[in-house]
Amino acid sequence: MSVSAITRATAVQPSAAAASGSTGSGGKSFEDLMASMRTDGAAAAAGADPKLSAGTDETEDRFLKLLVAQMKNQDPLNPLDNAQVTTQLAQINTVKGIDKLNASMTRMLERASGGSATEAAAMVGRSVLIDGDRLELAEGGVARGGFQLAESASVARIDVFDASGTLVDSRIRNNLPAGLQIFQWDGKVGSKLMDPGSYTLRITAANASRQVEATPLSAAPVQAVVRGAEGISLQLGAFGTKPLSDVRGIL
Repeated sequence: MSVSAITRATAVQPSAAAASGSTGSGGKSFEDLMASMRTDGAAAAAGADPKLSAGTDETEDRFLKLLVAQMKNQDPLNPLDNAQVTTQLAQINTVKGIDKLNASMTRMLERASGGSATEAAAMVGRSVLIDGDRLELAEGGVARGGFQLAESASVARIDVFDASGTLVDSRIRNNLPAGLQIFQWDGKVGSKLMDPGSYTLRITAANASRQVEATPLSAAPVQAVVRGAEGISLQLGAFGTKPLSDVRGIL
C-alpha cells in the first residue's frame, strides 16, 4: 500500500464518526440536540423553572461544539456542504428564538392576570349583577336588580313574587334600548311595605307585538376576590363563588 493511500485512509476514519453524528460532546447527534432544545422550549412555555433558559444555552453550546467537531473531522475528499451547515445554524437560531418568544408571552400573560386581580379587588364591598332571578329586600332599604335586553323594547314589565310564588308587585318601563337595564324596588306596594327578605324577579319585554328576550339579573355583594388556576373569581355570599366573566354589571 502506498503512503498516499495510507494517508487517505487515516483522513477518512474520523469523518465516519462525524457522519454517524457521534462526537466528544456527550455523544449526541445534531438531531438529538435539536430535539432537546425543542423539549426545553415547550417546558418553558408551560411555565417550567426559569433555569431552563440556562439549559437551552448549554444545549446551544454543545451544538456549536458538535458542528466544529464535524468540520474538523470531515472527509477531505467529501467535505461538509455549505448549505447544510447554513441550514443547521438557521435551525438552532429558530428554536432559540421560539423559546425566547414563549418565555416573553408567558411573562406578559402573568402580568395581565395580576392586573386583572388588582382591578377586581376594587369590587370588594360593592355589588355586581349576575344572571339570576333573586331580589333581596333589605331592612329599611331597597332591593336592586336588573335585566339584559337582547334588543330594544317598547315596553318591559317587572314582576316581583314572594317566597310562596304570589305576585306582589308589577312595574312598567317604556322605550328601553338594548343592553343592560338597572332598577330599584323599595318594597312599597300601595300603602303597604313588604317584609324584608328574598323575592323572585320575572321580566317580560316586547317590541310592539313581538316578544324581546330579557334575562333577569340579581345584585350580589362582593365579599372577596379569589385568584385560582382557572382565573379570577368573586365570592358573592349567598350567591356562591362566580368567575369574573359572569359579571354583567357593577353597581
